Amino acid sequence: MEWFETWFDSEYYHKLYKNRDDKEAEQFLNNLIDHLQLNLESNILDLACGKGRHSIFLNKKGFKTMGIDLSPNSISWANKFNNDNLRFEVRDMRESFCESEFDAIFNLFTSFGYFESKTENLKVLKAIEAMLKDNGVFVIDFMNANKVIRNLVREETQSIDSINFRLKRSYENENIVKNIDFTDKENDFHFIEKVQALSLEDFQSLISQTNLKIDSIFGDYNLNPFDNEVSDRLIILGRKG
Repeated sequence: MEWFETWFDSEYYHKLYKNRDDKEAEQFLNNLIDHLQLNLESNILDLACGKGRHSIFLNKKGFKTMGIDLSPNSISWANKFNNDNLRFEVRDMRESFCESEFDAIFNLFTSFGYFESKTENLKVLKAIEAMLKDNGVFVIDFMNANKVIRNLVREETQSIDSINFRLKRSYENENIVKNIDFTDKENDFHFIEKVQALSLEDFQSLISQTNLKIDSIFGDYNLNPFDNEVSDRLIILGRKG
C-alpha cells in the first residue's frame, strides 16, 4: 500500500490534525464562490475530500456536492451527512468515473502530489478534465513549496489527546517528507507523509498537457496575488476548454 492509503485511513491522522481552522476554510470557500460566481444549480466535486468538511459546507450553502476520497474510514464518517444533494464515495482521484458531469471541481488543502512519480499528477488532471463540463471550473489549493522548504521546522513534538506525536521534517528528492512517530496504548507507531514540492512552473507544465486552462493564481485564502517568496498558498483557478 502507498503511504497515503494507510496514514489517511488511520484514526491518528485525524487526531493529529483535529485542530484545523474550519472558519478559515469556510471563508476561503465563500471567497471562491464569490470569485467564481457559482450559481446554486452548480454541481461540485470535492476531490480528495477527507471527512468531507468542505463538501458539507458547500452543501449547506445550497450546492449539489459530491466528495470522493481513497480512505474508507473518512468516507464512512462523512456518509452520516448524506442527503439528496450530498453524497460521498470511496474513489481514487487519479481515475475519472463520469463524463462531463461537474460544473466545478475543487482539490483543496494540499491534496495533490502524493505520488512517487510526477506522471501520476497528470492522471489526476486528466481525470478532472474528463469529469468537468465544457467551461467548467477547477480549483487546486496547494502549499507554496518554496516558502515551506525555507521555513521547515525540522523537529517538534505535539501533544494531542495524551499522545506525543514526534514529527521530523525534511526535504528529500524533491519531496517534503514528514516522519511521524508516537506511542499509544503501549504500542509504537510510525507513519510518513510525503508531498512533492511542486512549483507554479510544475503545475503550468502539467496543465499544458490537458484541455484545462489557468485563469487566475492566488497566494492565500483571501485571494491575494501569488508571490513565490512570501505567499502561504499556491491557489490555481482555471477552466476546461
